[in-house]
Parts: sequence; C-alpha cells; structure tokens
Amino acid sequence: MALHSEEEKKEDYLFKIVLIGDSAVGKSNLLARFARDEFYPNSKSTIGVEFQTQKMDINGKEVKAQIWDTAGQERFRAVTSAYYRGAVGALLVYDISRRLTFDNIGRWLNELQTHSDMNVVIILVGNKSDLKDAREVTTAEGKALAEAKGLFFIETSALDSSNVTSAFQTVVREIYNILSRKVIQSEELQKKDSGRLANGKTVVLQADENQETVAETNKGGCCSS
Repeated sequence: MALHSEEEKKEDYLFKIVLIGDSAVGKSNLLARFARDEFYPNSKSTIGVEFQTQKMDINGKEVKAQIWDTAGQERFRAVTSAYYRGAVGALLVYDISRRLTFDNIGRWLNELQTHSDMNVVIILVGNKSDLKDAREVTTAEGKALAEAKGLFFIETSALDSSNVTSAFQTVVREIYNILSRKVIQSEELQKKDSGRLANGKTVVLQADENQETVAETNKGGCCSS
C-alpha cells in the first residue's frame, strides 16, 4: 500500500492535449517521434482517435501529458469533436508543403475553441520542415498567423526530429505556468481573507428569555427592543 501511495504522489499533474489539423500533415508521426522516438514513412491516416501518455519533469514536478491524436479526415469530425472537451493544450498542425492545410487552420481553430476551454494553450506547428524544396508556406506566414491569433509558433520535422520535443514541451510548460499562477493567486486571496477575519470584529447573536435576538454590535440601535 505504501508503494502505491508513493506512485500516486509522483504524478503531480495530468494535462490533456490534442493534435489537430488536416489529414496527412504528420500528426501521428509527431506523436510517435515525441513519445517513442519512432517514425513511420508509410503510416496510414489515423482512424478515429488514439492517445498516448508521456511524463515530463517541470520545475521538479512530474507532469503527465495525455496526448490525443485526432483524425483530420472530414468524415471523422463528428466522432472526434467530443475529444476536444477537457483539453487544456493543443498542437494545431499544418504541412509546409501543402498550402491548403495552412488555409484550413482557421476552421480548425474555430472548431477547437468551440469544443474546448477558452484558455486552452495552442501552438501552431508547421510540420515537414525537411521538405525545403517543396515548401509552399513560408516561415514568416506561419509566424504572422500565430501572432494574429495569439498562438505559439514552431516549425518541426517528424522525419529528422527537429523541434518535435520543443513543440510539446512549449505547450505543457505554458499550461503548467498558467496553473501555477492561478494557484499562487488563489493562495494570496486566501491569505487576505484570513487576514480580514483575524482583524475583524466578531458579531455574536444571542437569544434572551423573550426570544428576542440582539446583535452585540447593534445594541441601542434599530434592532433593540
């Protein structure tokens, strides 16, 4: 039992993160590279939704990221929309060699914001940066869109591992930072409330024999008989 308790204590946070974007932009390979350091050149489109977990250490705290791989094909949107709920982070992925996948970012962003928390942390990911000669979307365009929408931005390559870990870590770290700030603010409010109670006067309500209730602070005032 003691060992079980220790294991429970080790996991300080659990964050749900979703991978979204058009089909064949490399979402599954980004997850495979991050979670298992693997790459599948002939991987088929994801059917439905799959998820994997990955543990990370942030400021001495163990964070468990539950990463959901959401299929980008239109016919699965009705299935996957439910999986946005509860997400606190998202990697919004497009393929730098296919402009249409970049043009569809707005639709994916709207869907994400419709089905998830308004405060979800989002990073715009331009994947397949290794395809330099086939590039259709410039880095500057990606940065500009991210700035306009208030998103983080990074370009990655699941093939050669470039920035893959950084993409996931950026999201998880920002979620952790936001949560930490909320905890600190909550503790400060509790301290202020405790201070007010400690410095305030106690009002005691007592019933006399005639069942008349008199507030100690209102003696001689409107509540006196």
